[in-house]
Amino acid sequence: MKTVLITAYAINPYKGSEDGTAWNMTTQIAKHCKVIAVTRENNQVHIDKWLKKNDLEGKENLQFAYFDLPYWMRFWKKGGRGALLYFYMWQVGIVNFIKKEKLEFDVVHNLNFHSDWTPTFLWRLKKPLVWGPVGHHHKIPKEYLTSFYGQKPFVMDRIRWFTKLFFWNIDPFLKIAKNRAKAVLPINTSVIKMMNLSKDKVYIIPAVGSEPVNQDFEKDENAFNILSIGRFVPLKGFDITIKAFTKFYKQLSEAEQARTKLRLVGKGGYEKALREMIDAYQMQDGIEIISWVERPELKMIYEQAHLFFFPSHEGAGMVVPEAFSYRVPVLCFDNYGPGEFVTKESGIAFPYSTYENSINEFAEALMDLFRNRERLKALESGALERYESYFDWEIKGQQIADIYEEL
Repeated sequence: MKTVLITAYAINPYKGSEDGTAWNMTTQIAKHCKVIAVTRENNQVHIDKWLKKNDLEGKENLQFAYFDLPYWMRFWKKGGRGALLYFYMWQVGIVNFIKKEKLEFDVVHNLNFHSDWTPTFLWRLKKPLVWGPVGHHHKIPKEYLTSFYGQKPFVMDRIRWFTKLFFWNIDPFLKIAKNRAKAVLPINTSVIKMMNLSKDKVYIIPAVGSEPVNQDFEKDENAFNILSIGRFVPLKGFDITIKAFTKFYKQLSEAEQARTKLRLVGKGGYEKALREMIDAYQMQDGIEIISWVERPELKMIYEQAHLFFFPSHEGAGMVVPEAFSYRVPVLCFDNYGPGEFVTKESGIAFPYSTYENSINEFAEALMDLFRNRERLKALESGALERYESYFDWEIKGQQIADIYEEL
């Protein structure tokens, strides 16, 4: 059995996003290989707590090691502030830590952060290197930021974009990492283009997945429940969600409106602005914002949902496979993120055009699915099939283990 050393800067069994992805991938890989996972020291308490309370298949194959730079090199880091800079420094320092600990392994795998503009330095260990999932957020079209959120989010988005361009063009270690890696795992096709990757080392594996769901639940066929989940930030496109739903909803009769609902689950800096939009449109009866729910309640919300409306501009979207696992098809943009997850059998994706045209297209799609329940039922079946064939964490663990074997 091969031994793989995985570096996972963010890994926590009690969290989602980066931390949850790393935890699920690492524990699934441990079903097929011996794993030494190196992460930050602040993750140890959560990992130890989880492992004491839960059984885990492959637990005997899993070993954790913990590393952080000295306090004097990280005192300035506070939460998310400075995280990417510290991540860069952490990756430089971790190589000497691994050498000092005299860890023995056959393959080395830089698992996260999922960033295509910060290099890995694990090639210095002179073992076959797997890098990824490597993520990428493409530029958000200007109109989709400024039409509701104003100029500031657009300026911030372009600053991030030019920062990435800076690293892509001048950081020599990024080029070295790209050339030395034996396998690169992009989360979408834009990573291949932006990093100019050689196709013989590319394995597209989205950095999102979900756990299997007990399918012993029925959806109310008389209702039409639309769901959207995420942080209330410009990246997620909740302004489009509200505007398109409002346009669709106001074409319905009172009786039809009574059985139609949009639920927005999340929190964030733009929650107040979104609530004000709902009030201005007099949509309090049709749209509900749920700031926070416990996991059992969220499960019930998913089970009641007929459609997941997710016009996000991001390069991934953890909630998409989660929706699929509950037989909920997805309505989104045909972009490098959710648009590459959705097939015509599991959802509907529209290309970017103009802001107003996108709102109209989404509103028309909502009306079509509201009227055409046979199509909606077919998409529900396609969503579950898409999950089972592509987004189950077990599948990802097997895919990565197969890559190790190829190396």
